[in-house]
Amino acid sequence: MQQRQLGTNGPMVGAVGLGCMSFAGFYGPTDMAEAHRTLARSLDLGVTHLDTALIYGNGLSEEWIGAFLKDNPAARERFVIATKGGIRTKPVRAFDNSEAFLRECLEGSLKRLNVDHVALYYVHRRDPSIPIEEVAGTLARFRQEGKIGAIGFSEIAPASLERAASVHPVAAVQSEYSLWTRLPELGMIQACARLGTAFVAFSPVARGMFGSTPLDPSKFGESDFRRANPRFEEPNFSFNETRVAKFRAYAADHGWTPAALAIAWTLHRGDHIIAIPGTRTPEHLADDAAGAAIELGAAQMAEIEAILPAGFAHGDRYSDKQSLGPERYC
Repeated sequence: MQQRQLGTNGPMVGAVGLGCMSFAGFYGPTDMAEAHRTLARSLDLGVTHLDTALIYGNGLSEEWIGAFLKDNPAARERFVIATKGGIRTKPVRAFDNSEAFLRECLEGSLKRLNVDHVALYYVHRRDPSIPIEEVAGTLARFRQEGKIGAIGFSEIAPASLERAASVHPVAAVQSEYSLWTRLPELGMIQACARLGTAFVAFSPVARGMFGSTPLDPSKFGESDFRRANPRFEEPNFSFNETRVAKFRAYAADHGWTPAALAIAWTLHRGDHIIAIPGTRTPEHLADDAAGAAIELGAAQMAEIEAILPAGFAHGDRYSDKQSLGPERYC
């Protein structure tokens, strides 16, 4: 597996990591046995960076990872784990970046993960009532205490990154980035490169849109995150599927799967980019990991751009409800 650095002076990890949100059933039912098979396959593939969060199943994703580490002690030395906190779910969903709540989140995550330290800790969503410089200071104290190895932020704006980095180096910023979600190109990818911050791209396979088999939104389960997502609603979905079908055909013509090609494209956009596709099956993970071995030339990048140009997707990436939290810019 190709290696990339998780921030300046950070650990080297596989260029393709594993997003563990799917372990919590966001895209359909799963179980711990399947999750553990996927984690075991991760080690075989060199997928060493695991990304989870407190709100993924209200701690369920972390618990399953912790159970795997308990049963496989050697995996502790190979996995580079990141988790996230700062979102309250009760009595209503709210963002809380206070030191007291972030500490509560972190302590709970460490217990569920069955570790006393995580390599990277993110603020999952920024709380605008607290200056981000103050939040960066809180995370820096966690690092000084030995509870975390580095600090990160999820779905913030480039200007917020600049402010946080003025207090403490930020190892990683996580945002959605793929062929159909390209907002980070308008400043965040560049800011990360300038500040020595890894850009961690989640949903590089577009929530399954770039899978080998075309999706059928009518078969999404009631709890499926995509049911309320504008890009999977009609007429948007049909317009999007028409475009993506051409991308699948292009990938097949070159002997690649569309998922692997989509990830290869993402990694090609910068040496500091790490892709974390989410999956709950070892088979899909192997498909995703293959993207790290695909080398794309300028001509191929241009051909892909012609098939799926920036802005091609019909519909917003989030519904109005889902869009609460990510910082907007540009």
